[in-house]
Amino acid sequence: MVETKDRILDAAERLFGEQGYAETSLRHIIADAGVNLAAIHYHFGSKEDLLLQVVRRRVEPLNRDRLAMLDGFEADAGAGPVAVEKLVEAFLAPAAHAALRHPELMTLMGRMHAEGSMPAGIKNEFAPVIGRFLAAARKALPDLPEPEFYLRLRAAGGAMAFTMLGAPADSDDLSRRIRSLIVFLSGGLRAPVAAPEKKVEVTK
Repeated sequence: MVETKDRILDAAERLFGEQGYAETSLRHIIADAGVNLAAIHYHFGSKEDLLLQVVRRRVEPLNRDRLAMLDGFEADAGAGPVAVEKLVEAFLAPAAHAALRHPELMTLMGRMHAEGSMPAGIKNEFAPVIGRFLAAARKALPDLPEPEFYLRLRAAGGAMAFTMLGAPADSDDLSRRIRSLIVFLSGGLRAPVAAPEKKVEVTK
């Protein structure tokens, strides 16, 4: 038998993804979960706390898997840097597995990313992992100037979000997309820096 708290979390995960956080009321969630409003208040302090716990229950194991892969690659590399391809793989592969197991979460994260509505509490869930990967990436790309380094990481993050944050068709399709993305992002991150004297004309 599914516990009341899990029913609420499952309903909220699905409805937040389908309708958006702002458009989903607690009454929508209790109707879908088959519980009363008192159950929401008992298990969750607020709607934002409910959203945070929806994401946290999926993100915590995902981030553990990411760090475990990164730990393994760093152990293999010894004192040297981890190859950029391995860094991208360690970040993406666990997310791909999570997408197959919990496509509702990918829909929710995709909507929040597209709407720019990611609460600070959810961003904080990723902060320790992002810090580890940033340090490893800086070691792997020591010659990139700081502004260029962060510009490329932002571009890589956008490409990852576009590829990952949607319900995957099937495991083979997602595996193909991940392999292509690893090659694409690794090449872009390692590419030579554009010569400063070459300016790109931007027209309105």
